[in-house]
This record gives sequence, structure tokens and C-alpha cells, in this order.
Amino acid sequence: MHKAVTFVSMAENQFSNPNRITGKRKPDLNLSSGMGKLPPQAIDLEEAVLGALMLEKDALTAVVDILKPESFYKEAHKAIYTAILDLFADSQPIDLLTVTNQLRKNGQLELAGGAFFITELTSKVSSAANIEFHARIITEQSMKREMIGIASEIQKDAYEDTTDVFELLDKMEQSLFEISEKNIRKNYSNMRDIMKEAIIELESKKGQKDGLTGVPSGFTALDRVTSGWKKNELVIIAARRHMVKRDFVLSVLRNAAVDHNRPVAIFSLEMSSIQLVNRLISSEAELDSEKIKKGNLADYEWEQLIHKTGKLSKAPLFVDDTPALSILELRAKCRKLKAQHDIQMVVIDYLQLMSGDSKAGGQGGNREQEIASISRALKKIAKELSIPVIALSQLSRAVETRGGDKRPQLSDLRESGAIEQDADMVMFLYRPEYYGITEDENSNSTLGVGEVIIAKHRNGSLENVKLRFIGKYTKFTDLEMNVPYQPQEALYGSKFPSSSGSQDFDSGNTIRLQSKANGGDSDSSFPGSMGSNEPAPF
Repeated sequence: MHKAVTFVSMAENQFSNPNRITGKRKPDLNLSSGMGKLPPQAIDLEEAVLGALMLEKDALTAVVDILKPESFYKEAHKAIYTAILDLFADSQPIDLLTVTNQLRKNGQLELAGGAFFITELTSKVSSAANIEFHARIITEQSMKREMIGIASEIQKDAYEDTTDVFELLDKMEQSLFEISEKNIRKNYSNMRDIMKEAIIELESKKGQKDGLTGVPSGFTALDRVTSGWKKNELVIIAARRHMVKRDFVLSVLRNAAVDHNRPVAIFSLEMSSIQLVNRLISSEAELDSEKIKKGNLADYEWEQLIHKTGKLSKAPLFVDDTPALSILELRAKCRKLKAQHDIQMVVIDYLQLMSGDSKAGGQGGNREQEIASISRALKKIAKELSIPVIALSQLSRAVETRGGDKRPQLSDLRESGAIEQDADMVMFLYRPEYYGITEDENSNSTLGVGEVIIAKHRNGSLENVKLRFIGKYTKFTDLEMNVPYQPQEALYGSKFPSSSGSQDFDSGNTIRLQSKANGGDSDSSFPGSMGSNEPAPF
């Protein structure tokens, strides 16, 4: 208690005699240091701009898309600029008298400083020569004040124990993004400039193979229809179970990253990264996926795996297997990948396993509202990062109960009609072989054939594209490629080499290759061997 009384006494003694020096340093009364800092502002320029707006009738058109009432620091200046905008909206002349009268109508004349202050503003400038430059400085100061406000709010929330750190991070990123969107506007362009840009873009496309303008899928027939996966687009790929939609997108990712060196990313909410990579290894090395799963590989197959997966290991392909990923986490991860690796495409596997943003009605409403909020958020990510976003989606069971060939329809999209609305392209994967349909309407075999049904294409035509599915290697290829069909029931029926070293395989499922690991001379009875005229199958 004695110490507290002593402290108060010293403080009173210090302030009762301001000329007395009680320490080695004098108190720092500079407003630019510590808590005495002033918010960023440009009062003189605000007055100059307002005065110029009342001097020249066309001055407002130069700054109306740059300045907002909240851009001004002083409340009086906000009121004056609001009155000027009111006059402009009513197509009324803007001068000293009309602005004063409008302020009187708005009941803000006294707040603005009265008629005398309005008169003083017009005497501080002689013309509106530099008004646009001055307006941009005012906007920059306003943006700084907004960022200070955001930082203060983030700091306050960060000290709260109940704050979710990922929601806070997303809130910060979104607030900063809104500042730039609100204040940095793209100006109009005349036809000459637009035509010049269009010609330059056409010339750049001229040298591109097959007219591709987006990220290539690697499938000739599909790229012919879509011209590649386009920037800013949300693509939904939907299918029932056993339609191998995951194998399809892995083939797409592999083709973009390995063949075209495009940085791409996949967010796998269901399978682990190791499981996905095992499928990619099976596809790339053309080794039986069941052997990869069980690790039962012969020596020559190990050599084949190492030799053929060299490019895959160096490919710019990023895998994130975070389960139950929220839209907030996804947005933050995508922004980071874009900033660090300039990713050109993102794949989500799959949409229904994501959780929505509670503030956007994702977790507060029903499941349909949550899916709708997720699909809208994915579209926003595509536009914000200027990349294609591909999301896998489930289909309802109505497909299985429907008669006929059971082809999926847009109405089969599960849980939300908003998916169809938000998507720029909706694709369905369909394998008639799974439903026991072995021939199409033209009596062509459907064995080993997968169809990509483009049911919605906002910027193109609706077509069906046929691809070859090789289940043994979990991969899709062009239908025209010379790949022999193998019955689905035989794809996973291979017998592995016994421990005694004898080769006991099902006929047609395994091909022996010449390898130093096996030793001895090659067997000319197998394709690809030195004594055979047949090409190697790999």
C-alpha cells in the first residue's frame, strides 16, 4: 500500500511542475511517434480537389470513378463531395451556389463549415489541371487508413481465445482483397486499343498446337472441343461410383504437369497422397495397379518403374491430402500455391467432402445451402486467381434406378442445383460396359471405352468424347491409340511370380521384357525382345 501511495505522489509532483526534469530524457511529445501518430491524410489536396470540382463543370468526370465520399478524411469534405455527387446524379450544374444549396437541402451545410468555407475552397485553386493526380493521392491515403483499421481489428481478434485462426486469416486476406477491388478500377478502353490486344492474342495463339488456349487435358478429342481448361472457369466432373472419375482427373493432371510442364495442384479429401501417387506410378510406368498396391514387383518391373517415373518425380504437381478441408483453408492454400509456384490449375476431389464457410450460410443452414456456398466460393477462387478450378462431384442414385442406358443428366447432380448454375462446364463420365452394354447404337464395341459427356458448356458446344480406359493401369488415353482391350474381370486377376522364381501368369496379362536384372539372353518369343520384330508394349 505504501508503494502505491509513493507512485501517485511522484506522478503528481512531476505534472505539477512541467519545467522540472525528473529523468535523463524529456517526455517525447512528437505526434508522429508512439500513440501520437496521425492517420494518413491529405487535407490540402482534398480542399484543392473540392474547389476544382466547383470551378470546372467537366472536372468530376475525371475523378468520379476514383473518389468515393469515404475517401475524404474530414467529415466536412465528405459532406461536400456527397452533395456534388447528388447534383451530378440529377444532371444539375456544379458550382459554388448549387453545392451550397444542395448541402442546405441535405441538412449538412453547418457540418460542411457553412457557406463561407465553401467559398474559401474555390479561392484555393485556379483550375482543375491536376485534379486526377490529386484524387489518386487522396485515394492512396484512404487505402492506408483502411489497412490500418483492418490491422487493428485483426490484432484485437488475434488476442481472443475464441477466435478461429483460419477464419481470421481468411478475413484478413479477403479484407485486403476488397480494398484493392474497391479502389483499383479498370478504366474503359477504346476500340483501337482493344483490337490491338485482340490481334496480339490471336498471333500468340497461332503458334499453339491444335488451337489450345487453356491448360491442355492431354486428350486430343477433348481438347478439340474445349481448347483446354480455361482461366476463370469452374469445371464440374461428376459420375456415379465405378466410373473412375478420379483416374480421369489424375490422367488430366499428369498430362498437364508431365507433358506440358504446367504447375497444377490436387486437393484430395478422400485418398492419401501416397495412394494417389501409387495410381500415378501405375499409369506412368504401365504396371499393374494391384501389383503396385501389394508391392509384389519383379526385378524387371522395378527397373521399369524407376526408368519410367523419372519425369513424373520432377513434374510440377502438388498434392494436398488434408481431410475435411474447409473453403477458408482451400482459399488460403490456393493463394499460397499461386504466389509461390504460379499454379495453372486446381483439382478438388471431391466437392461433397468439403465444409462450407459458416458466415456464408455454409454450416448454419442445410446441406444443400452448404454445397451452394462451396460451389460459389470455388467459382470466386477461379476468378480471383485466374485459373481453372476442377471439382469432382457425386451423382444421385436416380441414375441407377433409371431405365435404358443410364446416362447421367444435369438433374442428377447431387444435393444442389447451384452446382449447375455456378459451373462454366459440367462433364459426366460414363462407362456403358459397367452396366453390361457391350455395343453402342452403331454396333461399335464399348468394351474399355469411357465417355466424357459435356452436358453444359457456357463457352462452347455440347459433345460426347470417347476415350480409352485401361483399368489395369488406372489411366485414360485417346481412343485412337493402339491399346489392346483387356476384359475388366481379368485386369486384377494376374498371378504374381512365386517365391521359387517360376513365372506363372495368366495368359495375356503380363509381358516379359529383356532386363539386365534377370540376366541371360533375351527371349525372342516376347514382344520387345532383341530377337523379336514386335515393338515393346511400354
